[in-house]
Amino acid sequence: MAASIIDSQIFQGIFTTDAMRQVWSDQNRTAQYIAIERALAIVQARLGLIPQEAADEIVSHCHLDQIDMDRLRQQTERIGYPILGVVTQLNQLCRDKLGEYVHWGATTQDITDTATVLQIRQALDLVDADLAALATGLARLAKDHRLTPVIGRSNLQQAIPVTFGYKMAGILSAVLRHRERITQLRERVLVGEFAGAAGTLASLQTGAMETQAGLCAELGLGQPVIAWHTIRDNIAEVGCVLGLIGGTLGKLSMDVKLMMQTEVGEVYEPYHHGRGSSSTMPQKRNPISSAYTHGAISVLRQHAAALMDAMVADHERSTGPWQIEWIVLPEAFCLLAGALRQMRAVVDGLEVDAEAMRRNIDMTGGLVMSEAVMMGLGPYIGREYAHDLVYDLCRQSLQTKAPLIELLAAHPEISRHVSRDQLLEMLDPARYLGQSGVMVDRVLAQMPA
Repeated sequence: MAASIIDSQIFQGIFTTDAMRQVWSDQNRTAQYIAIERALAIVQARLGLIPQEAADEIVSHCHLDQIDMDRLRQQTERIGYPILGVVTQLNQLCRDKLGEYVHWGATTQDITDTATVLQIRQALDLVDADLAALATGLARLAKDHRLTPVIGRSNLQQAIPVTFGYKMAGILSAVLRHRERITQLRERVLVGEFAGAAGTLASLQTGAMETQAGLCAELGLGQPVIAWHTIRDNIAEVGCVLGLIGGTLGKLSMDVKLMMQTEVGEVYEPYHHGRGSSSTMPQKRNPISSAYTHGAISVLRQHAAALMDAMVADHERSTGPWQIEWIVLPEAFCLLAGALRQMRAVVDGLEVDAEAMRRNIDMTGGLVMSEAVMMGLGPYIGREYAHDLVYDLCRQSLQTKAPLIELLAAHPEISRHVSRDQLLEMLDPARYLGQSGVMVDRVLAQMPA
């Protein structure tokens, strides 16, 4: 019986993905516990800290299908942590008390934290792959619409023309930075934990640091320079990066929602029969993926804050802040996976209406080109005076509904310096796109080969 939205039989395909749910599943989490205990036995036998016979026996039972998950649940509820339950089951599976060497010198948090890091590694691989695919889709839109004029908006008001490619390239630039952030944080975060009760490895009188180094190498993780049982900036950094990625997805979803408004109609989410329809209004085509993305990333940001709250831990082993991570980290990754899935689908199938974009630029009768006119007149009558003059003519155009070109051409102080044809050139949106195309090219040049 599922109660969470990410495990819901109905909603799980909307708010997350099966691949990410598998990473944070009980089965995979327990498999990571077993993999760590297996690696620990191998390394300690190699170092002569435990008998090779014991290591071989332990390794032979380090398989998920040998763990009784129902019993593990009961043990966890009784003990408070799952690690001792796993260790007990492995111990009891081994012959001749060789299982007593399971978990030699380790503590519960060593195994839990290292397993979390292994899950984070798997999860980051999924996130990065989705970001790479999203970047490819955004790059295609940026390239295809490099010089497609669309109105730029400021405070929800029409400002000046930009290009749709420029809008998509802006999002793309953030996605590429997120991929860079993931690369950079791997070195800091993909670090194992093997430090014993209070982090000093006092449980191993010999071979302590060698065991730590060997275990981390066996698992493909970095070796910590000091225990991080209650120093949680690494996990919080993961949460912050997830929150940043979610913020970019939210920005994209917000623009798509606004551009899908009936009065705007510049882009549409991909069409599928019945998708986004209303139970009472047959004409509706709601922005479904963008709406779900908005909801998911809003919760994700709160999870990022919770992970920073988990940094405030007491002494060398904490009493509660650690468990915050257990609650929110899996859901944060799962919600992000769902949002990435939704926005990848939007970008890959986005319907772009260039004619509607141009129609919306033209709807003000040239008023959105007032800056271009002001700058064009500046060399003749001064920029500040040109601003005030064009401002007054814009107000007159709004009041009288007269096209701005007619008011400009009829004004004696303007017609004395420039012709009607010159004014028409100033009012041409395609001539006032600034460096949009150049900036698109600069972002596209950052795409991996």
